[in-house]
Amino acid sequence: MTASQESPGSVSVPPTGPPTGPPNWVRRPASLAKAVTAELVERIVRGVHPPGSPLPPEPVLCETFSVSRTVVREAVKILQEKGLVQVRQGAGTTVTPPTMWDMLDELVLAATIDMDESLAILDDLVVTRRLLESDMAYLAARLADDETIGRLLALVDRMDELVGDHVTYADHDRAFHDVIMQTSGNRIARGVVRSLESQVVNTARYLGEPQRALCVASNQGHRRIYERIAAHDPEGASAAMFTHITEAWLVRRKAPTAPVRLQR
Repeated sequence: MTASQESPGSVSVPPTGPPTGPPNWVRRPASLAKAVTAELVERIVRGVHPPGSPLPPEPVLCETFSVSRTVVREAVKILQEKGLVQVRQGAGTTVTPPTMWDMLDELVLAATIDMDESLAILDDLVVTRRLLESDMAYLAARLADDETIGRLLALVDRMDELVGDHVTYADHDRAFHDVIMQTSGNRIARGVVRSLESQVVNTARYLGEPQRALCVASNQGHRRIYERIAAHDPEGASAAMFTHITEAWLVRRKAPTAPVRLQR
């Protein structure tokens, strides 16, 4: 009986014997493309493929990474979405200047931070965070209710007890800032700050050396922010946040260059 003649109640039995078709890793082009993309992002940021230069052609990339053309094409497509390359019909794929890169992208930001000995990119991150959080602190001072003010006080008091435990302290530190951001109601600004922070939260260059004295100084800044929000003083809260973020970074910052990008 052929397959077309099988009765409705019959059960087809899969063929036995060795599996046919390509091995499993060949059937995972998406995962392979991500791996190839990550390596190419790092190479572009390091300058192995400098801005204005052509990306190696498909056959070369296939041989370099031992992958198919499908995987390479998907990787190049992802690079294009990140702004690192430009694809033009008949002209090939060209590496773009850093001004076109998506700096909120996880791979791009991480690779750039890793390569930047001057810490200019982290300075810019702090400036961006300072600008957004100062405005959110301004709004929080106008909008905070008694419950919110109580939560902020509880966090500040708890951080005073945690200055010797930098890991747990850091968790409460982020919670303190997040309460203020949520209170402001600015979801876009909060999303940008949280995205940036998520990229550097475990980066030694950003965190600096964990010391009790740094936590003590940091929480003094938190308490000043809390006091201005509790007093419903928008200007004071904004200034306190601006100063806190600036000073907290300067005491952690270890670089041979002056932090000119932070000066206002």
